[in-house]
Amino acid sequence: MRRHRRLILGTAIGALTVYVVVELILAGKGLPVMPPTGAPIMLREGEVRGSNHVVASRSWRFSYDRGQLSPDYATGTLDGVHDGIVYRKGKPYLRLDARHVSLNAQTLDFTAVGMVHIQMLDDPYHRSFDTDYVEWSNNAKLLQMIHPSYLHVGGQTLKISSISVDFDKNEVHLGKIEGSVNFP
Repeated sequence: MRRHRRLILGTAIGALTVYVVVELILAGKGLPVMPPTGAPIMLREGEVRGSNHVVASRSWRFSYDRGQLSPDYATGTLDGVHDGIVYRKGKPYLRLDARHVSLNAQTLDFTAVGMVHIQMLDDPYHRSFDTDYVEWSNNAKLLQMIHPSYLHVGGQTLKISSISVDFDKNEVHLGKIEGSVNFP
């Protein structure tokens, strides 16, 4: 009887050991387990909310229609970006809408392409920009529109060959300008 119990116990321990070893070998193979819908995915002091279609960091926040992140959540692409916010010194500074945004969740840099509309927030002149290409460098706190852009002020429009906004120095550099605008 004792032998029988030892045999059963030995077999159970052996099966459990084999099971644990096989699971350890198989761990890490295949796709990572996705968190449940609605659970935030942390991105270096930011988050992605699954069902809410929002990606946020300390420098920017994007609402989007469709998006995809790499398996390690380091990079991603977003389509139909709307109500995007770029922060300056922790406060909302620009509102951004774009057809497509590629982002780097580690460096917090992004590139917006397609039809891109940028509106300055809390601006008494209600200035806005339209372009087709925008780059944000988080480390340099630099927003660049290197393709022709259109500045809209009170129903008037200027065509500008390039625009660079340095958030740290609060400086705006404008390239060649076509047109004229009357500021109130």
